[in-house]
Amino acid sequence: MSWLKRNLFFAIGSLVALILMGLAGWFLYAKWSQNNDVLATLNSDYAELKNLNSANPHPGSGSVNNIQLAKEQRAQLLEFLKKTGPYFAPIPRIPDLPKITDRDFSAALSQTIEQLRAESTNASVSLPAENYSFSFAAQKSKISFAAGSLDRVATQLGEIKTLAEVLFSARVNALDNLRRERVSQDDTYGLQTDYLGEKTTTNTLAVLTPYEITFRGFSSELASVLAGLANSPHAVLVKTINVELAPAVAAPEPVASAPQYIMVPQYNNMQQEAASHEQQAADAQAAFRSRYGLGGPQNMGGVAYRGLGSAPQQTYAPPPTGVPGAAPANKGGLPTVLDEKLLKITLDLYIVKPLPTK
Repeated sequence: MSWLKRNLFFAIGSLVALILMGLAGWFLYAKWSQNNDVLATLNSDYAELKNLNSANPHPGSGSVNNIQLAKEQRAQLLEFLKKTGPYFAPIPRIPDLPKITDRDFSAALSQTIEQLRAESTNASVSLPAENYSFSFAAQKSKISFAAGSLDRVATQLGEIKTLAEVLFSARVNALDNLRRERVSQDDTYGLQTDYLGEKTTTNTLAVLTPYEITFRGFSSELASVLAGLANSPHAVLVKTINVELAPAVAAPEPVASAPQYIMVPQYNNMQQEAASHEQQAADAQAAFRSRYGLGGPQNMGGVAYRGLGSAPQQTYAPPPTGVPGAAPANKGGLPTVLDEKLLKITLDLYIVKPLPTK
């Protein structure tokens, strides 16, 4: 203890030095670990640089800078996407409200269906039924809907309206069916003919929503429908087209008409006998004149006068229509080149909705 008192400053200095050495060792260990991390990062960057130098295409050297060219091409691609943006305009949902309630959607659904029925009548497009609901039969009679389904059903209502209006603008003969994807618990109890088995798919660029349209018309109506889809500001991708002859429509039953009677003149026995004698006398006189050449305006002594010139011209009456072998009468006008039949057309298509850009 006396030694400690005599060497107090030495003991304190030694303790301080020991503490400082410990701190120095800890600092060296921490920096050594950081140095290893920096070295690992450097080695990784060197390996990446080596891979880039051996890659095909090469990143460039000298006056050729492929990295800069890639950046410029990326800028061009973004500019192209900006120009094509108007052709991928989103279809507004119905009703287009920030928050849709059951009451809002029920009213909008009824109004939209009535509007589409009126448009089909104005365009002379037949519907499958007078009360056709355009694939929303499950929701038409409801005033409350499955939780969390209003946004997706409202989106489908807007898309169905857009597709139906394309058909009405093309004036197809009849709309047979519209089918969509099941997006709600209410769709489980709807008509099976209103729904598809496909589901919405999403890739790195867009969302693809499937639909199926079946209608009847001729090739000109099909061309008008495809042109309407192509010219639409909304992106519609036609996947498949199935064309077949439309089933024949049954002819209406003939209406029985009242029997018609023809009045035939009646003769008694004496009148019929007198008429028979007169006819026999006329036939005998005609045969006598024909045998001896009598009765002509240029008759000479019982021999028919034939003249000194060429043979008399003979005239031919045209054969009556309907006689076998007779040439058909020319009615004029252009001949029939194409006799087209009514077609039943089914389109499988996707509505493309681009994802928001980052």
